[in-house]
Amino acid sequence: MASAKAPWLHKQGGVDLDADVFGVAWNETLVHECVRADLGARRQGTAATRTRGMVRGGGTKPWRQKGTGRARAGSIRSPIWTGGGTVFGPSPRHYTVKVNRKARRAALRSALSLHAARGSIAVVDAPGFDAPSSKEAAQALAKWGGEQPVLVALGEDEVTAAKSFRNLDRVAVVPADAVGIADIVGAASLVVSEAALATLTALGKGEKAEPAEPAEPAEPADAEEVSA
Repeated sequence: MASAKAPWLHKQGGVDLDADVFGVAWNETLVHECVRADLGARRQGTAATRTRGMVRGGGTKPWRQKGTGRARAGSIRSPIWTGGGTVFGPSPRHYTVKVNRKARRAALRSALSLHAARGSIAVVDAPGFDAPSSKEAAQALAKWGGEQPVLVALGEDEVTAAKSFRNLDRVAVVPADAVGIADIVGAASLVVSEAALATLTALGKGEKAEPAEPAEPAEPADAEEVSA
């Protein structure tokens, strides 16, 4: 598959996508396995019911065994009684499914390549948001014409852009390093910043994203200037 290009939201042109990450074939089986693992890991697994041994009361036999004309009963907390215990009810458990690291990376590449192949990925100029503006974000998405729901992946420091997109209907904003394969597959359109694109590309290759270069410290003023 040839290398794809993602258009900008605010301006003309586009960004070249890495063919090793955004140009692989679709692997439905592998993606399904990873989506199942992602959704299972998000479950709390705290659902619980009480068995007849956990329900308070029922320690004595409600009536004698014979001679009353009633059906025999040994406890008022029997599962067939109202207020009794539950049979085969849920108990706290985990729903995690182990997926190999290489398989998860391959599934990520496959999911990203699907968006690149159908043209449902765009790049947003996150530093271009001087102040939070939901109106500006909505206009950018409308001009692009991407289908909803939309997943917006941003870098950690791109707070202004995150505030601009987070209030829009059917738009989810997620940090790039926390994007799951289920999020990518479940979104009809994918919007990423340049920092998020670098992070996703590094995750797909199994590399570490290059950190932003720190700002150079200001030079200290001379003693003569301070005294003056």
